Amino acid sequence: MEDLDLGGERVRAGETVTVSIAAANRDPERFDAADTPDTQRSTSGHLAFGHGIHQCLGQQLARVEMHVAFSALFARFPTLRLAVPEEEVPTRDEMAIYGVHRLPVTWESEAP
Repeated sequence: MEDLDLGGERVRAGETVTVSIAAANRDPERFDAADTPDTQRSTSGHLAFGHGIHQCLGQQLARVEMHVAFSALFARFPTLRLAVPEEEVPTRDEMAIYGVHRLPVTWESEAP
């Protein structure tokens, strides 16, 4: 409707602005070491499940499912660890959904 300054950029009336949730969730001004996976990081301000009236209804279920699944996985395989150095894990950052292409893991088996 009118010209405005947004994030140090001038947006002219009638111009289109698109928002990338993937980029917002990896903003180094908002998240320390944004490109480093960290399960202990605060999720405050993260937009993976949307925000406001557009917030995902299933987000709490997804969080519970992840908590249950990871807890069971690490209880069953307490020595589970990466089989390659962290920097060799191929990330999937060319898509809207961030993740990894594969995650090679290993563990020490317990003696019977």
